[in-house]
Amino acid sequence: MRGMKTLVLASGLVVGGMGGGLAADLLPPPPPLLPPVPLEVSGWYLRGDIGYSNQQVDKLDNVLFQGSNVTVVNKEFDAAPFAGVGVGYKFNNWFRTDLTTEYRARANFKGLDIYEAPYLSTGYATNQYSGGKTEWTTLLNAYFDLGTWAGVTPFVGAGIGFSRNTISGFTDTNVITQGLAYGSDKSNWDLAWALYAGLGYEVTPNFTIELAYRYLNLGDAESGDLITYSGYNSTYNPMKFKDLSSHDIKIGMRWLLGGPAYAEAEPPLMRSY
Repeated sequence: MRGMKTLVLASGLVVGGMGGGLAADLLPPPPPLLPPVPLEVSGWYLRGDIGYSNQQVDKLDNVLFQGSNVTVVNKEFDAAPFAGVGVGYKFNNWFRTDLTTEYRARANFKGLDIYEAPYLSTGYATNQYSGGKTEWTTLLNAYFDLGTWAGVTPFVGAGIGFSRNTISGFTDTNVITQGLAYGSDKSNWDLAWALYAGLGYEVTPNFTIELAYRYLNLGDAESGDLITYSGYNSTYNPMKFKDLSSHDIKIGMRWLLGGPAYAEAEPPLMRSY
């Protein structure tokens, strides 16, 4: 009987030892897969913009100013809205470009000059100006995105292109002498350039809203030839608007065509024991 107990005990030790060896050879469960890692976002996008302009003109000039003591004391535009569309390409998370075209609605103009008139009892006279200006502007722009924090990306940029500037409904009224002259509508093309600074907010990976400031230089413009109410004019004398510029505040929307690419997470390394 004692020999039988010894045999059973020995068999149990052998089986237990084999079981421990088999358990040591089994692999632990693999760690969970890592989520996909977003790559640099790139691709074509569409954009739309709306905003308001605050426009200035550096100088008014007319051939009749030459040889006369004329002082322009007022030359201002009202604010006006604008809207535009464009297509662009985002090369990576730091650099993108786009081509935009926009219509800038009529900005009303008011001006006043004073000149010496010794033949009048007052010794001087004035000219009051009124009219309006519109533009079609096309720009090739480049932007640098400066990093993203909580979905907000500050950026700076610059653009260059051309603008079709139109002066319309221009009148020149001399109240003291009861004179009136007007110029026909006239358009001309000129070089345009811009500087940008703003913030973009990524609503979704494919849709971004922008709030931006833009300085825009529109070049020059001029009215048609100024002709008196009686149809007389001895000299070709359009009113010239020198160095038009605008400080714009605009809201933009960008739609990325397609989605951001993702890297597949590598499977965990299998470890042998």
